[in-house]
Order: sequence, then structure tokens, then C-alpha cells
Amino acid sequence: MQGRVGVISDTHGLLRPEALEALEGVDRILHAGDIGDPAHLDVLARIAPVQAIRGNIDRGDWA
Repeated sequence: MQGRVGVISDTHGLLRPEALEALEGVDRILHAGDIGDPAHLDVLARIAPVQAIRGNIDRGDWA
């Protein structure tokens, strides 16, 4: 099975509408770290299943 993977990184707590628009239609999202706001993972998950890597700014139990 083939699918499109969307990759995003270094959002640092800012999830731009242009980024969300670019991810529309992907089958999976990889966030490659420095998320900044764990709520953004929930926003991304509304588009497609998300796998995330903890970046050096990602701290706390959620990371």
C-alpha cells in the first residue's frame, strides 16, 4: 500500500494555516521535533495519524 507522508518540524508552538493546508490529503504525518505545544499534535491528528519525535524544546510528560 502506498500513501503520502507529510513531514513538518520546528513549529515551536506556532502552527500556520499554510502548513495545515499543505498537509491536507496526506495519509500520515511525521512531526520531526520541536513541537512546542502538545495541542498541535491533536490538530494535526485531525488531518491524519501523527508520529512525533521529541525535539530539544519539547519538555514535560507529554514529550
